[in-house]
Amino acid sequence: MTVEMKPLPTELIDALLADYKKPEDLIGQNGILKPLIKALVERALQAELTDHLGHGKNELVANEAGNTRNGRSKKTLKGDFGELPIEIPRDRAGTFEPQIITKHQTRWSGFDDKILSLYARGMTVREIQSHLQAHADFLGN
Repeated sequence: MTVEMKPLPTELIDALLADYKKPEDLIGQNGILKPLIKALVERALQAELTDHLGHGKNELVANEAGNTRNGRSKKTLKGDFGELPIEIPRDRAGTFEPQIITKHQTRWSGFDDKILSLYARGMTVREIQSHLQAHADFLGN
């Protein structure tokens, strides 16, 4: 079953690239890509925990075991983008197994190169989104 990807809002792209002048503004050490990857990974981890627990943050506990969120642990992820400190959410029972960044995983390689390669080949943002979804294996899944 293929899931239809929603296009990114033009306003969001415009806001992200508001100060863009050169490639380093996007992919450099202080570029927008690194904090964007961090935000997306951490948001995905929160969504995974919500799915695991069966209830959202600050909602009534919806699982038989009474398992709830229990803070975050820090991890440094290494990849083509350098070192990226991320926060992994935890559950009280210790049963949460993250999928996008698995337990004990410290490397996430190839992500930046794949995105830039697809863009350089003339793919649109929508085509890149579809490609990423279809080839999620390089994301560590």
